[in-house]
Amino acid sequence: MQLIADLHTHTLCASHAFNTLTEMTAAAHEMGLAALALTDHAPAMPDAPHIWHFANLSALPHRQNGVAVLYGAEVNVMDTKGGLDLPQTMLAGMDWVVASIHSPCMPGVLTCKEATRLWLAVAENPYVDCIGHSEQQNYRYDYDTVVKVFAQNRKVVELNGNSANVRRDGIPNMRLLLEACAKYGCRIAVNSDAHSVPQLQNNTRSLSALLDEVQFPQALVVNATAQNLINELKTHGRACADEIGGIIL
Repeated sequence: MQLIADLHTHTLCASHAFNTLTEMTAAAHEMGLAALALTDHAPAMPDAPHIWHFANLSALPHRQNGVAVLYGAEVNVMDTKGGLDLPQTMLAGMDWVVASIHSPCMPGVLTCKEATRLWLAVAENPYVDCIGHSEQQNYRYDYDTVVKVFAQNRKVVELNGNSANVRRDGIPNMRLLLEACAKYGCRIAVNSDAHSVPQLQNNTRSLSALLDEVQFPQALVVNATAQNLINELKTHGRACADEIGGIIL
């Protein structure tokens, strides 16, 4: 499966990432990607950019280095009620929002019941587009219960290429999560979660075999084709859909 976009990447606006927006988009163009989502960490992460960074995303053009760029954030889930660390009014104006759990913002281990309640609450948020690296073992949830609701609420579940580097405990859960998505018709995104150009170039390669093993349908992979991505943006009511479509179609 040839991906046309990467929908979860980072820039050195956070100090644990290493490349600029210009460098990331140039690398994406060289790779043949049509689109790239820049989703820097939201403010609750210790080294995240200031909230003004997210308030000023409209200063940036949607075409950079020949690539269509979606501007958004990787927001942090802050509690089991699905609270996030950016206001709804700000999320509503973004192009693409990934919601993830990070240990600095959600210390300790959640029970399956707690994690299930958390993701069911996030599923009800109209401005969350994608569920980030939710295979983590410390936050293991009931895949059948939650993925069914993700599908109903048109949330995109991420298959995260960086988990093999930093979240290895959750790797066995990836197949189970992918199988649940196939079972309930839940759309996925195959993302690098790149914090550098080399990760952008390499992180998703290891995921191809898993997709092949479970014979996951291309129609459910939102970044497998340009039309899939545009349809998803329109379904989510994202104002950028027509402009992005004009660049990549």
